Amino acid sequence: MQATLETTERPANTLTAAPIKFERFQAAQEAELQARIIAAKKKLGNRLVILGHHYQQESVYRHADYTGDSLKLSRFAAETDAEYIVFLGVHFMAEVADILSRPEQISILPDLSAGCSMADMANLAKVERSRRELAKVLDFDATITPITYINSAADLKAFCGEHGGIVCTSTNATKIIEWGFRQREKVLFFPDQNLGRWSGYKMGIPLEQMPVWDPDLPMGGLTEAQIKNAKILLWKGHCAVHQMFREQNITRFRAEHPDGIVISHPESPFEVCLNSDYVGSTEYILKTVSEAPAGTRWLVGTELNLVNRLAEQMKPQGKIVQFMSHVICECSTMARIDPQHLAWTLENLAEGNVVNRIKVPEHEAELARLTLQRMLDAS
Repeated sequence: MQATLETTERPANTLTAAPIKFERFQAAQEAELQARIIAAKKKLGNRLVILGHHYQQESVYRHADYTGDSLKLSRFAAETDAEYIVFLGVHFMAEVADILSRPEQISILPDLSAGCSMADMANLAKVERSRRELAKVLDFDATITPITYINSAADLKAFCGEHGGIVCTSTNATKIIEWGFRQREKVLFFPDQNLGRWSGYKMGIPLEQMPVWDPDLPMGGLTEAQIKNAKILLWKGHCAVHQMFREQNITRFRAEHPDGIVISHPESPFEVCLNSDYVGSTEYILKTVSEAPAGTRWLVGTELNLVNRLAEQMKPQGKIVQFMSHVICECSTMARIDPQHLAWTLENLAEGNVVNRIKVPEHEAELARLTLQRMLDAS
């Protein structure tokens, strides 16, 4: 069950103007939208905090009070005192903000259609069915630690909380899998197989002990022997953006620029990670390139908005930052958070109307909070 509240709310005992309809913003020009966002943000003052993920387009990213990857923004969500938390990201990020913030705080996603295709590749029904099938071979709760990537719905985080599991991000995945092995001998890692495989590989786990579990096939498409031999069961899921990168992109770059350096996100295919000089989260990519010597050339395998922003920032240092793929790899669901939706959201808040609130049911939130806290403690 996904947590959404699409209707407009008004705080109790508060007189407000009528809710502002989104249609009034659709035909507005960019300059007007930017001015309206700034004015509404100023009116709300410290009652508002805007959190922006690195993959957001510049037209809204510029308004974020804090920017970062999923782990960094999770920490901001847990620490802010603002009344309203507006998330420039996707659905699961706003859910995390709601889970980690105080009950009186309100988490908002400017466009409810901003989801995550990777997160959609694992749902609670499939995970529960997989648990039942695995229980035919071994004692699930005694043998397997479920680990969900933060790119997942709140009910999957709650599932992990209920079954002794934990959440990870691309920053801490290896450390979290190590935590999982301290609890039990095996790990079920979902929904991104690429992150799980690369993290396990760095730990020295043979590829044959990290088989792919296909939830749409009986017993995940595996034999009983493969399940018993596995250390990490990798859910058949991936990021549509990072899946576009190819080993030949790196081969071509190295042929043209022998001194060039390749850095990739661990959601990329295994062959891409294996042939990269550096592999890490978005925060790691930004830090590594920023701290590199002037005049270096980089091939970067991650989302286009982040790469373009980084390329501009590095120009004064004579660094050349190049996007890995010839195919445009923008996160299309992130792009749904546009100036029209942000202006509409903030102007409604300034008038006392809450739109697109994200509220996780309390029974899910309690379990999800447990597993997120395990992650924050472990990382």
